[in-house]
Amino acid sequence: MAKKSKIKLLSIIFTVIFCVSICIIPTQAKTAEVIIGGEAFGLKLYCKGVMVIRLEKFTSGGVRVCPAKDSGIKVNDIITEADNSKIKSNEQLSEIIKGSKGKTVTLKVIRNDIEMLKKINAQKNKNGVYYSGMWIRDSCAGLGTISYYNAENMSYGALGHGICDIESGGLMESGSGEIEKAQITSVTKSTKHGIGTLNGYFSDEEIGTISKNTPLGVYGKLTSIPNKKTVQVATVNEIRTGKAYMYSTIKGQTPKKYSVKIVDICNAYSNSNRNLIIKITDKRLIKKTGGIVQGMSGSPIVQNGKFAGVLTHVFIDDSTMGYAVLGENMVN
Repeated sequence: MAKKSKIKLLSIIFTVIFCVSICIIPTQAKTAEVIIGGEAFGLKLYCKGVMVIRLEKFTSGGVRVCPAKDSGIKVNDIITEADNSKIKSNEQLSEIIKGSKGKTVTLKVIRNDIEMLKKINAQKNKNGVYYSGMWIRDSCAGLGTISYYNAENMSYGALGHGICDIESGGLMESGSGEIEKAQITSVTKSTKHGIGTLNGYFSDEEIGTISKNTPLGVYGKLTSIPNKKTVQVATVNEIRTGKAYMYSTIKGQTPKKYSVKIVDICNAYSNSNRNLIIKITDKRLIKKTGGIVQGMSGSPIVQNGKFAGVLTHVFIDDSTMGYAVLGENMVN
């Protein structure tokens, strides 16, 4: 029944949602111990170029056209250059397209890690402006939860899934990014009518950088590591159905420990980050949040004193239940 349940990704969003696309097969963890996270953080991610999030037709000379689509551009393409100029922002590419006056512009495009060239001829829209018919995005920002810290190399892992665009659903190609401390101020509870959210703001205190946006999470370096003890990373063979604990921040900046139950271990050896099905059992958490809410994505799960998994999804038809990725997979 759980596999048929509708699910929803859990990170609070401003201009993006966080989504899942799995391509990593679990192997032996690279590190035996990590520091458990659970702290809320704010992120700012800047694309490597700009991402095409939508293609639309418009009227030009009485005809419905989409020059971008006609040139072979597709949604989720990453445009890194235009006429040999490196693209760093939406505004930069828009100005090049407008200034072309319909002449051919050569775009360097990355699609599924393959680089290619596309030639586009913009056409005038109803306002007389040369337009390509493509919507683009160069950055995103949002809140999430840090999953673990690695004291050996001053690094972290967070979210348990990649950052994807809200329009296209495609994984955003990261060029650079930063993370900041966040303050959680209130909770919008999950109900049968919808999934709730953690509400808060960035503190403007930068605590690290983003180096990778991957299907299994966001990774990067930190300026400092919390002074907390390390725990071992559990292997899939050590995890059992039954009692466990989840660490999450639902107020302020300090994570707290909440009881959960691991209901099922599934897809443990497949290319999926929905490895565990969990159920919130802590009455305090259910009273305050209704179960799982957006913003908890990345909350670490500990069983028998070991890092077992990371919360990634909520079931829309039962907000006390959700999916988690194995901690072992995420650390890899």
